[in-house]
Amino acid sequence: MFITFLLYFINALFTILFWAIIGRSLLSWFPVRPGNPFFQLALVLHQITEPILGPLRRIIPTIGMIDISPIVALLLLQFIQGVLHQALLNAARSGGF
Repeated sequence: MFITFLLYFINALFTILFWAIIGRSLLSWFPVRPGNPFFQLALVLHQITEPILGPLRRIIPTIGMIDISPIVALLLLQFIQGVLHQALLNAARSGGF
């Protein structure tokens, strides 16, 4: 029962992060300034995604003017989600939960 909750929680958390990174990437193509209807959304997405994208941006160089840190972040999130999912399933099978 607890393992099921953890699996759903992890999936929900990673899905929210995935879409937040996608949304922030899409909004970066448009000028979003105070007074713009999407300004508050841009601020929330920035607060959610910057702890993930900031460190990656310091490590990964841009390609021309293209920032590929969101792509790397999405790949890392998918990998980490899969590892956590498998670890929780293995722990449940071995009686760890």
